[in-house]
Amino acid sequence: MLPAIKICGIATTDALDAAIEARADYIGLVFFPPSPRHVDGHAASALAMRAGAGIGRVGLFVDADDSLISEGLKAGRLDALQLHGKETAQRVAEVRSRFGVPVWKAISVATARDMETAEAYRSAADLLLFDAKTPADAALPGGMGLRFDWSLLERWKGRPGWGLAGGLTPDNVGDAIALTRPPLVDTSSGVESAPGVKDPDRIRAFCKAARPAS
Repeated sequence: MLPAIKICGIATTDALDAAIEARADYIGLVFFPPSPRHVDGHAASALAMRAGAGIGRVGLFVDADDSLISEGLKAGRLDALQLHGKETAQRVAEVRSRFGVPVWKAISVATARDMETAEAYRSAADLLLFDAKTPADAALPGGMGLRFDWSLLERWKGRPGWGLAGGLTPDNVGDAIALTRPPLVDTSSGVESAPGVKDPDRIRAFCKAARPAS
Protein backbone atom coordinates (compact mmCIF):
# COMPACT_ATOMS: atom_id res chain seq x y z
CA MET A 1 0.00 0.00 0.00
CA LEU A 2 1.09 3.55 -0.67
CA PRO A 3 2.04 5.60 2.39
CA ALA A 4 0.27 8.59 3.80
CA ILE A 5 2.17 11.85 3.31
CA LYS A 6 2.79 14.64 5.80
CA ILE A 7 4.35 17.97 4.84
CA CYS A 8 5.62 19.47 8.08
CA GLY A 9 6.38 23.09 8.87
CA ILE A 10 3.66 24.67 6.75
CA ALA A 11 3.49 28.40 7.46
CA THR A 12 2.17 30.07 4.29
CA THR A 13 -0.92 29.79 2.14
CA ASP A 14 1.16 28.98 -0.94
CA ALA A 15 2.69 25.97 0.79
CA LEU A 16 -0.68 24.89 2.17
CA ASP A 17 -2.33 25.11 -1.24
CA ALA A 18 0.48 23.11 -2.83
CA ALA A 19 0.14 20.36 -0.20
CA ILE A 20 -3.61 20.12 -0.78
CA GLU A 21 -3.21 20.20 -4.57
CA ALA A 22 -0.61 17.42 -4.39
CA ARG A 23 -2.99 15.36 -2.22
CA ALA A 24 -0.81 15.15 0.85
CA ASP A 25 -2.71 13.69 3.78
CA TYR A 26 -1.42 15.97 6.54
CA ILE A 27 0.32 19.24 7.12
CA GLY A 28 2.37 19.93 10.21
CA LEU A 29 1.99 23.20 12.12
CA VAL A 30 5.01 23.89 14.32
CA PHE A 31 4.33 25.45 17.71
CA PHE A 32 7.96 25.88 18.76
CA PRO A 33 9.32 29.45 18.68
CA PRO A 34 13.01 28.57 18.08
CA SER A 35 12.06 26.92 14.79
CA PRO A 36 12.07 28.94 11.55
CA ARG A 37 8.80 27.12 10.81
CA HIS A 38 7.02 28.32 13.95
CA VAL A 39 3.46 29.62 13.63
CA ASP A 40 1.61 31.57 16.29
CA GLY A 41 -2.05 31.12 17.12
CA HIS A 42 -3.23 33.73 14.65
CA ALA A 43 -1.32 32.21 11.74
CA ALA A 44 -2.38 28.69 12.68
CA SER A 45 -6.01 29.73 12.82
CA ALA A 46 -5.83 31.37 9.40
CA LEU A 47 -4.21 28.30 7.86
CA ALA A 48 -6.75 25.99 9.47
CA MET A 49 -9.62 28.08 8.16
CA ARG A 50 -8.19 28.03 4.65
CA ALA A 51 -7.52 24.28 4.78
CA GLY A 52 -11.01 23.38 5.97
CA ALA A 53 -11.61 19.68 5.45
CA GLY A 54 -9.05 19.53 2.63
CA ILE A 55 -6.19 18.11 4.67
CA GLY A 56 -5.40 16.79 8.15
CA ARG A 57 -3.55 19.04 10.58
CA VAL A 58 -0.90 17.85 13.03
CA GLY A 59 0.52 20.21 15.64
CA LEU A 60 4.19 19.77 16.51
CA PHE A 61 5.19 20.55 20.10
CA VAL A 62 8.52 20.22 21.90
CA ASP A 63 8.31 19.51 25.65
CA ALA A 64 5.29 21.81 25.77
CA ASP A 65 3.04 22.38 28.76
CA ASP A 66 -0.70 21.77 28.65
CA SER A 67 -1.48 25.44 28.14
CA LEU A 68 0.53 25.71 24.92
CA ILE A 69 -0.88 22.44 23.61
CA SER A 70 -4.42 23.58 24.35
CA GLU A 71 -3.89 26.90 22.58
CA GLY A 72 -2.37 25.22 19.53
CA LEU A 73 -5.08 22.57 19.41
CA LYS A 74 -7.82 25.19 19.31
CA ALA A 75 -6.09 27.63 16.98
CA GLY A 76 -5.04 25.03 14.41
CA ARG A 77 -8.15 22.86 14.75
CA LEU A 78 -5.69 20.02 15.06
CA ASP A 79 -6.47 16.41 14.21
CA ALA A 80 -3.39 15.08 16.01
CA LEU A 81 -0.57 16.19 18.31
CA GLN A 82 3.07 15.40 17.54
CA LEU A 83 5.39 15.42 20.53
CA HIS A 84 8.93 15.98 19.31
CA GLY A 85 10.88 16.57 22.50
CA LYS A 86 12.07 14.39 25.36
CA GLU A 87 8.59 13.50 26.57
CA THR A 88 8.38 10.27 28.56
CA ALA A 89 5.91 7.52 27.71
CA GLN A 90 3.91 8.59 30.76
CA ARG A 91 3.72 12.17 29.48
CA VAL A 92 2.64 10.97 26.04
CA ALA A 93 -0.16 8.91 27.60
CA GLU A 94 -1.23 11.88 29.73
CA VAL A 95 -1.45 14.16 26.70
CA ARG A 96 -3.51 11.62 24.77
CA SER A 97 -5.90 11.16 27.68
CA ARG A 98 -6.21 14.86 28.45
CA PHE A 99 -6.81 16.19 24.95
CA GLY A 100 -8.67 13.28 23.36
CA VAL A 101 -6.95 13.34 19.98
CA PRO A 102 -4.35 10.98 18.48
CA VAL A 103 -0.79 11.56 19.68
CA TRP A 104 2.30 10.96 17.57
CA LYS A 105 5.66 10.58 19.30
CA ALA A 106 8.89 11.34 17.46
CA ILE A 107 11.69 8.87 18.16
CA SER A 108 15.19 10.22 17.50
CA VAL A 109 17.31 7.56 15.81
CA ALA A 110 21.02 7.17 15.22
CA THR A 111 21.71 3.58 16.36
CA ALA A 112 19.93 0.29 17.00
CA ARG A 113 19.79 1.16 20.69
CA ASP A 114 17.64 4.18 19.86
CA MET A 115 15.17 1.87 18.14
CA GLU A 116 14.80 -0.14 21.34
CA THR A 117 13.40 2.91 23.13
CA ALA A 118 10.45 2.95 20.74
CA GLU A 119 8.82 -0.09 22.33
CA ALA A 120 8.24 1.85 25.56
CA TYR A 121 6.00 4.28 23.66
CA ARG A 122 3.90 1.82 21.66
CA SER A 123 1.02 1.66 24.12
CA ALA A 124 1.15 5.40 24.89
CA ALA A 125 1.22 6.84 21.36
CA ASP A 126 -1.00 6.32 18.35
CA LEU A 127 1.92 6.66 15.93
CA LEU A 128 5.69 6.55 16.31
CA LEU A 129 7.60 8.83 13.95
CA PHE A 130 11.19 7.71 13.44
CA ASP A 131 13.35 10.76 12.78
CA ALA A 132 17.09 11.35 12.55
CA LYS A 133 18.77 12.25 15.83
CA THR A 134 20.21 15.76 15.78
CA PRO A 135 23.54 16.71 17.39
CA ALA A 136 23.45 17.16 21.17
CA ASP A 137 24.08 20.91 20.86
CA ALA A 138 21.52 21.49 18.08
CA ALA A 139 18.90 24.18 18.65
CA LEU A 140 16.20 22.13 16.95
CA PRO A 141 15.10 18.51 17.52
CA GLY A 142 14.41 17.96 13.82
CA GLY A 143 13.92 19.65 10.46
CA MET A 144 17.65 19.79 9.77
CA GLY A 145 17.75 17.54 6.72
CA LEU A 146 19.54 14.71 8.51
CA ARG A 147 18.76 11.06 7.83
CA PHE A 148 19.57 7.83 9.62
CA ASP A 149 20.32 4.29 8.51
CA TRP A 150 16.97 3.07 7.17
CA SER A 151 18.01 -0.57 7.60
CA LEU A 152 17.39 -0.06 11.33
CA LEU A 153 13.67 -0.15 10.51
CA GLU A 154 13.76 -3.75 9.32
CA ARG A 155 11.78 -5.06 12.29
CA TRP A 156 9.05 -2.47 11.78
CA LYS A 157 8.15 -3.45 8.23
CA GLY A 158 4.50 -4.35 7.95
CA ARG A 159 3.62 -3.10 11.42
CA PRO A 160 0.97 -0.39 11.76
CA GLY A 161 1.27 2.88 13.60
CA TRP A 162 4.60 4.35 12.52
CA GLY A 163 6.11 6.77 10.07
CA LEU A 164 9.49 7.71 8.57
CA ALA A 165 11.03 11.19 8.74
CA GLY A 166 14.51 12.66 8.58
CA GLY A 167 16.16 13.90 5.42
CA LEU A 168 13.43 12.77 3.02
CA THR A 169 13.40 14.62 -0.31
CA PRO A 170 11.72 14.21 -3.70
CA ASP A 171 14.90 12.45 -4.82
CA ASN A 172 15.13 9.78 -2.12
CA VAL A 173 11.62 9.21 -0.80
CA GLY A 174 10.90 6.53 -3.40
CA ASP A 175 13.95 4.54 -2.30
CA ALA A 176 13.02 5.02 1.35
CA ILE A 177 9.53 3.67 0.75
CA ALA A 178 10.80 0.69 -1.24
CA LEU A 179 13.26 -0.23 1.51
CA THR A 180 11.22 0.36 4.65
CA ARG A 181 7.55 0.23 3.52
CA PRO A 182 6.39 2.88 5.98
CA PRO A 183 2.70 3.61 6.58
CA LEU A 184 3.57 7.33 6.50
CA VAL A 185 6.38 9.56 5.23
CA ASP A 186 7.09 13.01 6.65
CA THR A 187 9.21 15.78 5.16
CA SER A 188 10.04 19.35 6.11
CA SER A 189 13.44 20.73 5.05
CA GLY A 190 13.41 18.33 2.09
CA VAL A 191 10.81 20.49 0.35
CA GLU A 192 12.33 23.88 1.19
CA SER A 193 14.40 26.40 -0.76
CA ALA A 194 15.79 27.84 2.51
CA PRO A 195 15.22 27.02 6.19
CA GLY A 196 11.53 27.52 6.85
CA VAL A 197 10.72 28.50 3.24
CA LYS A 198 8.59 25.85 1.57
CA ASP A 199 8.91 25.41 -2.19
CA PRO A 200 5.51 24.54 -3.73
CA ASP A 201 7.19 22.78 -6.67
CA ARG A 202 9.19 20.57 -4.32
CA ILE A 203 6.07 19.76 -2.32
CA ARG A 204 4.35 18.59 -5.48
CA ALA A 205 7.44 16.65 -6.57
CA PHE A 206 7.70 14.94 -3.18
CA CYS A 207 4.09 13.78 -3.25
CA LYS A 208 4.45 12.53 -6.81
CA ALA A 209 7.61 10.60 -5.94
CA ALA A 210 5.99 9.08 -2.84
CA ARG A 211 2.91 7.94 -4.74
CA PRO A 212 3.89 7.74 -8.40
CA ALA A 213 1.01 5.47 -9.38
CA SER A 214 -1.73 7.43 -7.61
